[in-house]
Amino acid sequence: MDTTMTFREMNLNVFSGKPLPHVFFQPRLEPWYDWHKTFGNLPSKYQNLSLLGLLDDLHVSMRYTHYYTEMPYPVVQSISPQANVHEKSTGDEKTIVYETPYGELTETSRLTVDKTWREVGFPVKEPADLRKLRWLIQHMTYSFSEEYWEQGSRFMGERGEPQFWLPKSPYQAMAIVWMKFEHFIYALADYTAEVEETFKVIDESYDQLYAEIAASRKPKIVNFGENMHEQFLSTRYFERYLIPFYEKRSSQLRKAGMYTHIHIDGYFHSLLKYLKSLPFDGYEALTPRPQGDVSLEQIKEHIGDKVLLDGIPAVMFLPTFSREELMQTTEKTVKLFHPRLVLGISDEVPEGAGEEAIERVRMISQWCQKYGH
Repeated sequence: MDTTMTFREMNLNVFSGKPLPHVFFQPRLEPWYDWHKTFGNLPSKYQNLSLLGLLDDLHVSMRYTHYYTEMPYPVVQSISPQANVHEKSTGDEKTIVYETPYGELTETSRLTVDKTWREVGFPVKEPADLRKLRWLIQHMTYSFSEEYWEQGSRFMGERGEPQFWLPKSPYQAMAIVWMKFEHFIYALADYTAEVEETFKVIDESYDQLYAEIAASRKPKIVNFGENMHEQFLSTRYFERYLIPFYEKRSSQLRKAGMYTHIHIDGYFHSLLKYLKSLPFDGYEALTPRPQGDVSLEQIKEHIGDKVLLDGIPAVMFLPTFSREELMQTTEKTVKLFHPRLVLGISDEVPEGAGEEAIERVRMISQWCQKYGH
């Protein structure tokens, strides 16, 4: 077996079922690095390292081209000039106003203590706004930029197969992006036909994007960035609105020779029964106990031979848990899922964790390189 195999080659081999020289470890620590860099408290031993330098120092892989990297997102969203858009910032608040023939939609974001923008006022506030949203989305274009993907690919080098995530499914987009969840659920129950028509418009707005990705064949692995949590839906809604979208869109990419995985990072016990049959090659961020609501054994039973991405609960990188407990979980995860495993953190190193969290990443990395020898 080739022990000089690059992380990029290993990344593809996990999905294609080809041999690996050792356990493939791809922890997501970009937010941790960015948070500590922003607040000027990177540990002294890492202060002179770039993000890529830190990854190389730890000898770990990288997953996403655009996540806290300053590389452009390969999915480009543009809005027609017909939709006049105004943006206004005042200190720690930012407001975007979308003008439509049926009235305005207003979105408000606030700067958090972590220096990131958090949406606090959603554009669609009442059923009357749905008509405005449909018009706005019909004047939006989603496209795939090969140039941006190539730029990210060059940035990553051989540290992993360059990946990015797709815009959320219509259901998740409405529940998370366009509406406050409570308002969305009431609208879906009381104005079902109109919400379903909005789902249809959102789905159609993705046609060009998926066609361009499939035609490009540049990406090899693509993520459905759903951030799924079972409390956002019932199984009835999952079957009615989510599964048909996944079957349509994931199948479209898989027919073009790409592997797909979906991000499920909340509780998901009620969704276990669907995992084997969903049209994905892998599952990202499935979070086991003590952070999630299922065991590693249950995950293994219900995903079969699909790829697990991550698997180690993020809380185990906090002082609450000992290094011994962390390694027990790591070894169990590897025993259950390797080689159909992109070992990582479900779903990333906690931003505010100290240097010890990164030393735990190093410890696992060193263990992974020896596993199987």
